[in-house]
Amino acid sequence: MRKTGANNSNISELLTLKEASALLKVHPNTLRQWDTSGYLPAVRIGEKRIRRYRKEDIVKIINPNR
Repeated sequence: MRKTGANNSNISELLTLKEASALLKVHPNTLRQWDTSGYLPAVRIGEKRIRRYRKEDIVKIINPNR
């Protein structure tokens, strides 16, 4: 029997625009520009297509050697 749940390693943690901008210490508009340019792509969710950012992508920007 296969286990399911939140411990699935294939599911990455998603951060809001505000959380991501606070971690990276940049303005939210900067993250929007990075999404448009492809530097830090956002995951779009829901009908309003709100942005969410993968925590692992942000960690790669903060620590590029990992």
